[in-house]
Amino acid sequence: FAAQRHVLTYMEDAVSQLLENREDISQYGIARFFTEYFNSVRQGTHILFREFSFVQATPHNRASFLRTFWRCFRTVGKNGGKYSSICCYLLTAQEYHCLLQLLCPDFPMELTQKAARIVLMDDAMDCLMSFSDFLFAFQIQFYYSEFLESVAAIYQDLLAGKNPNTVIVPTSSSGQHRQRQPPNDCNPLEGVEASLFYQCLESLCDRSKYSCPPSALVKEMLSSVQRMTFYGFLMALAKDQGINRALGALPDKGDLFLDPAMDQELEKLVAQVSGLSVSGPASSSADTANMPVRNSPRINSPWKPLHHCRKMDAESEGSNEETDSSEN
Repeated sequence: FAAQRHVLTYMEDAVSQLLENREDISQYGIARFFTEYFNSVRQGTHILFREFSFVQATPHNRASFLRTFWRCFRTVGKNGGKYSSICCYLLTAQEYHCLLQLLCPDFPMELTQKAARIVLMDDAMDCLMSFSDFLFAFQIQFYYSEFLESVAAIYQDLLAGKNPNTVIVPTSSSGQHRQRQPPNDCNPLEGVEASLFYQCLESLCDRSKYSCPPSALVKEMLSSVQRMTFYGFLMALAKDQGINRALGALPDKGDLFLDPAMDQELEKLVAQVSGLSVSGPASSSADTANMPVRNSPRINSPWKPLHHCRKMDAESEGSNEETDSSEN
């Protein structure tokens, strides 16, 4: 159970955090620190502003990061934008990467580009994408990163007429994978035999120690076609709501822009900052215009774990520097 839940990973990280912030922690006690830490792990907020090596260290961390990214930036897809006639902003891969770096300053651009290729199916990285399209593609690429690396190798072997008897399982971290060569999926007649492709993937899922999509859902997906291209397979994974529910990080596509709990928290924060009561009557536009301007006190986010207080400020500065350099 401990290995399955990666308990040792969290114990080591908790001790590391304890030693790094021992001066602050001594003010309120070690017991409270561990309570705060494991509450943040349970709530999924422990990955905020952490290094990528920790964010991708466990399936729970990955799911927590996906859920946090959705909750923080779902309004990108909800609000109208100058590039869209369907009431949602369309952003480039570089712009989505900047959003990811707000939560994880050293998030690798390579993973963002791979997710974008699932949507775009080519190398046009400057094309615009909707939030929902990018989010579900990013979920598949990020959560199943090692699985997809093996799938790419199997697909290339099948294209070359080889029999991929040896299942390739990556051992490096997802941020350090070799650059995969995108297969040419432009011709709809290209691809591999779907039944043979599934046999290889079934064997991969049985042997792999990394997270894989449910075999039954993959079989159902591939049994409906005779041939399948690599990016056609990735797009099918991204669009499959059964796989999305099995992963459990994001809501169904129809509920993607609904998050009542987060909306309520945001309303509370706005009320605290503005000094107005959320439940009070709405002020008229004239009264609002005549309100004196004042400096509102800084309100700490309820997501902010107690043991990250000092570290978040320093890493947030690092995020701004990386974002500026990426724009240049």
